[in-house]
Amino acid sequence: MLRRTEQPHELAQGLETLAPEVILSALVEGQIAALTALRPVLNNLAAGAVAMANSIRMGGRLYYAAAGSSGLMGMADGLELPGTFGLSPQQIVIALAGGAASLTHMAGDTEDDANAAERDAANLRPQDCVIGISASGSTPYPLAFLHAAAQVGAARIALVNTPASPMLAVAQVGICLETPPEVIAGSTRLGAATAQKAALNTMSSLMGMQLGHVHDGMMVNLVADNNKLADRAARIVARIAGCDLDTAHHHLTAANGAVKPAILLAKGARNLAHATEILGIAQGHLRRALEAL
Repeated sequence: MLRRTEQPHELAQGLETLAPEVILSALVEGQIAALTALRPVLNNLAAGAVAMANSIRMGGRLYYAAAGSSGLMGMADGLELPGTFGLSPQQIVIALAGGAASLTHMAGDTEDDANAAERDAANLRPQDCVIGISASGSTPYPLAFLHAAAQVGAARIALVNTPASPMLAVAQVGICLETPPEVIAGSTRLGAATAQKAALNTMSSLMGMQLGHVHDGMMVNLVADNNKLADRAARIVARIAGCDLDTAHHHLTAANGAVKPAILLAKGARNLAHATEILGIAQGHLRRALEAL
């Protein structure tokens, strides 16, 4: 039986002969339809976010293990986490089948190399969390990575688009995005990848909130490593602390650019050590720290 991603789409017959705007409309509607696959799995995404947050709290690492388009979706999510939520880059590992070479030439056979996955997983620790991603749910590279994670007792999340697939069986948190047939049959870089990207974004964003790195919808643990982000950090401090931008910049300087301590300083913390102590007691959650202050 053909996987749903391989089945012909209802609009596929003669699609390439239609006007460009009609073709584009079909492609866009296919993307929108794929996103609806997230609605039935919100509980699973929440469980995945908890597993990711627990790993980070324990000093573990998030491994995104995948091949092809799924690997690119994992890489896009993982590489943005340090800048967005202030996670250490050392806590994010992109395990892409074929390694860095796949970023310039994505050879198809690398996804079948289970031995490479075992080598890439050699440094896994129990406090780590592996997020295996595959439209089919049976790609050898991420499947082998999940098996390696099971052997060391690491947390395991499987993000797939095919029900009853092998990766779901080995995962502790199984997330199946049952996306409809692709407008271009088998091209999982379309709907399946879009759903994967949205699932990863929402799951890691919830993780960031659980770690205390979001306050009133603002990134209070961002790394301000350019002028745009430095300005954003000052505006965040000013908005939450109720001060002007000059005062916000002053406290950011005193806090070595860290947003949360700067807010506490602006709200009356005696000094940086005092602000840091309050944050530590609040386990990094700004709202709790403000209440304590």
